[in-house]
Amino acid sequence: MKKIAVFLIAIATITSCGSGTDKTGSESLKEAKGGKKYGGVLKVNQNEYIKSLYPLNIIDVYSYRVSTQIYEGLFKFNPQDLMPTEGLAESYTLDETKTIYTIKLRKGVRFHDADCFDGGKGREVTAEDVKFCFTQVCTQNKINQGFTIFQGLLKGADEHYAASADGKKPSKEIDGIKVIDSHTIQLELTKPYALFTSNLARPFAFIYPKEAIDKYGEDMRIKAVGTGPFYLAKVDEGTTILLKRNPNYYKKDDKGNQLPLLDAVKISFIKDKKTELLEFEKGGLDMVVRLPSEDIIEIFNRAKQDSLNKKFELERSPEMTTQYLNFMTQRGLFKNKDLRKAFSFAINRQEILDAVLNGEGEAAGDHGITPPVFNKYDIARIRGYEYNVDSALYYLKKAGFEAGKGLPSIQLHISPEGERHINVAQAVIRQLKENLNIDVSINQQPVAQLIDRGLTGDFEFMRMAYYADYPSPENFLWLFWGKNVPASEKDKSYPNMPRFKNVRYDEYYEKGLQANTVDEAYEYFSKAEQVLMDEAAVLVLWYDEVYRIIKPNVKDCPNNPMQYWDFSKTYFSK
Repeated sequence: MKKIAVFLIAIATITSCGSGTDKTGSESLKEAKGGKKYGGVLKVNQNEYIKSLYPLNIIDVYSYRVSTQIYEGLFKFNPQDLMPTEGLAESYTLDETKTIYTIKLRKGVRFHDADCFDGGKGREVTAEDVKFCFTQVCTQNKINQGFTIFQGLLKGADEHYAASADGKKPSKEIDGIKVIDSHTIQLELTKPYALFTSNLARPFAFIYPKEAIDKYGEDMRIKAVGTGPFYLAKVDEGTTILLKRNPNYYKKDDKGNQLPLLDAVKISFIKDKKTELLEFEKGGLDMVVRLPSEDIIEIFNRAKQDSLNKKFELERSPEMTTQYLNFMTQRGLFKNKDLRKAFSFAINRQEILDAVLNGEGEAAGDHGITPPVFNKYDIARIRGYEYNVDSALYYLKKAGFEAGKGLPSIQLHISPEGERHINVAQAVIRQLKENLNIDVSINQQPVAQLIDRGLTGDFEFMRMAYYADYPSPENFLWLFWGKNVPASEKDKSYPNMPRFKNVRYDEYYEKGLQANTVDEAYEYFSKAEQVLMDEAAVLVLWYDEVYRIIKPNVKDCPNNPMQYWDFSKTYFSK
């Protein structure tokens, strides 16, 4: 994995470092132990609005980043190294068969105060809450996309899920979930699974109170009640979300300071990257994740010219993210594998990376779906699709559309997320026209609508990106597991939006899940990934990296390849 590079830069148009508060100055900051400070409002932005804050429907990165401040699971990720660590769990043991997890919960942890509770006061979290939430994961519901974390893994989960079809109430509880006492839960698996604690750190396994479901129902999309360092204070739909400090949070830092240190986190949803950067320049934001591609070279040049005036930190790091185009593989035009191959060979990924993105990417997507960030997982072994017009024309002819004749116009569905993806889509369309004489048009929609289109299969050709929600190659291969595809075309398919089904792929993937060592698992995963690419199930564009610009008075705000946000220890130095 390429290490994070940090540069201290000055942008000529920026004149203020900002204060960490909504007011000018640092008078609201108070001394904490170890030279840290209490107070301040961290102001950050996302380029797309959230889809949902309901844990079982958190399937986009924008909702995920917000939700990790509000909710916690039994485990959570360390933002420094992304290893799973205890969250609501105080400790756990694993039996000799490596299938039974006995998990002790922390005592005294309380849900956020909310009007779903009697008197508005949050109550203590118990093992019954864990049982309730995990049972919800295993219950069919139109807004439950989370079953895959327990599918085929938690004892009795598959049977319970099947029994809950059409709103039916299963006659028995899930065999693999047992409440031992008020603060002990036992989970039994059908087979050993080394990544299980990482699975329990994912948003689908967040813990929330039954009272919230009973009172808010589907309104939990914007009415979140968790145990995290911040509570949801205000939502202005499409504009801002305000999170305020949870005064009852149970954690302290290594200096003994009660967390969190910030008063609040204010998240805006400015779509245009240039407007976002301007807001940063004016002091309205404390950091920007991903710079406008067209400004990257200029910013670096300014950094070189004014290396002494060091006011801002620019961090560059690889991401556990792959940008790609989805084909609908089960019906329509792209059921034709040769057509998928023609498209895959026709795209000059390196040109897009250099000319459109100005180098803001880890590498062109010439290999598989997995980005090159996992130790010992060598994506160079995966044969993908390097740019080759002759091969593209060969497969186009083989598909029955020689020189593009007879092929109807195709829509490429995208969400803009600033100008970056529009520019990339235009480059893809140009290359397909120049190389294959194929007409493709763009259909833009907000990311929430794009995801719904993907879930229902209402597309032929669609831009997508996957941001890992736990650090493993398996997290990317999970996207194409055939057992995630519903029997009926009318049902939503998550996460396998292209509805790709291949017996050999599933066989290798499942053997990887059952492997006894990481090396053995990776061997099977790479075989599965090669099948995926041989079938041209997805058109990989590039493996991402990110430039993050952040004010130097913002401390303990780690940048990591998952862009996993945890502001519980973040503070302003002045």
